Amino acid sequence: MTPESKTPVPSKPPGRLYRAWDSDLAYAFRTSPVAVVATLVALVIIFCAVLAPWLAPMNPYNPAGLNLMNGFTPPMEPNAFTGETFVMGADNQGRDMLSTIMYGTRTSLFVGAMAVVFAMVLGISIGLFAGWRGGWVDSALMRVADVQLAFPAILIALLIFGIARGFIPDNLRDQMAIWVLIVAIGLSDWVQFARVVRGAAMVEKNKEYVQAARVIGAHPAKIMFRHILPNVMGPVLVIATISLALAIIAEATLSFLGVGVPPTQPSLGTLIRIGQSFLISGEWWILLFPALTLLALALSVNLLGDWLRDALNPRLR
Repeated sequence: MTPESKTPVPSKPPGRLYRAWDSDLAYAFRTSPVAVVATLVALVIIFCAVLAPWLAPMNPYNPAGLNLMNGFTPPMEPNAFTGETFVMGADNQGRDMLSTIMYGTRTSLFVGAMAVVFAMVLGISIGLFAGWRGGWVDSALMRVADVQLAFPAILIALLIFGIARGFIPDNLRDQMAIWVLIVAIGLSDWVQFARVVRGAAMVEKNKEYVQAARVIGAHPAKIMFRHILPNVMGPVLVIATISLALAIIAEATLSFLGVGVPPTQPSLGTLIRIGQSFLISGEWWILLFPALTLLALALSVNLLGDWLRDALNPRLR
């Protein structure tokens, strides 16, 4: 038997990782410098925030580890009394600004991410139900959404936060403040998810695969969440990415106004509010570094959301 007559060995099919790397979305990501840089910046900030208890030079919220003599130490300059040096300086209480920013970013990311998840679950559920049922149910839900869109989201969040705080006992307000803030921001941001999902659901419910599921007697909830929802997740992911940046900014705004997280768990907004009070006296680093961190995080997430919107748009491929 000649070598040419041997049966060729079938090649192993490519794995999932290779197929994902070779996909159109991965190619669009690799060829977009803005998306790559934005992702790297966001990942570095998120990595430092999540691992703050292990990466931060000190725990800024442990009173036993603070030294008031380090207060107002400029960046990269030794303190006149203790000789300690801080990369980003120290605040009025002698806390290392780098550690404080890492812990504050952790709080801001948690509040923003949980608020987006809450808004996404609520908006998707309402949008699917309104698009599936139609009629007066759809009209009533969308009129509620239209009324909410007439007011700025920050005012709605302030209203919800104030009402919720009025029903919470005084001894539980600090413990529940973060969760109240998450609910307030989430309730002010569900409309975008609902309107997009409702429009897509109204288109998808008239297609053949949905009609086939109806014929075989599938439950409406199963049709909505198992068949229609996966086909409308593209726009939802884009909105979720952009909403994350907006939720982080909303949390920072509320904390800057003094109605956000408690002083024992400050976020980037609280740190900016504290730094703003010392800006005129010359301690610029207390305001500058938290503000730059918030700007870099919100801008990188927003740019990533813009790229994702373009990459998932078939007309722009």
